[in-house]
Amino acid sequence: MIAIYPGSFDPVTLGHIDIVERGAKLFDKVIVAVLSNPSKKPLFSVDKRIEQITQCTKHIANVEVDSFIGLTVDYAKLHHAGVLLRGLRVLSDFEKELQMAHTNKTLNNEIETVFLATTKEYSFLSSSIVKEIAQFGGVIDHLVSDNVAQDMYQKYHNK
Repeated sequence: MIAIYPGSFDPVTLGHIDIVERGAKLFDKVIVAVLSNPSKKPLFSVDKRIEQITQCTKHIANVEVDSFIGLTVDYAKLHHAGVLLRGLRVLSDFEKELQMAHTNKTLNNEIETVFLATTKEYSFLSSSIVKEIAQFGGVIDHLVSDNVAQDMYQKYHNK
């Protein structure tokens, strides 16, 4: 079975990679799908995020990285995926993700949402936290992979 792991991944964190690694053990293929949202102003371009994720997941044979615009369920159907993979950190994530899962089910009844709880080590981690720490000169090496940390240090401190 093919699973889609959708998100903005701006930037991709070690928590995201943990979900990808664990999902790759459960499914035949995991497609990490970077959402291109024209209404948001991301830190990194879609192409840069794809490059970062590809570098972070190159050790996982059954993972692909792609991007999309539009509804996740439409993208999943196009790629013959039966599952949307989502990570849960805290209770507020569950409320938002459950609402999204129910909404997606009304759009395509054939696609299931599977939730993976983050490991305790990454339960606090979000892309927003990483951006804030990096912006103010803090160390992020323990929160993101080396390539992403370097991109962020360059983005914030070599303007």
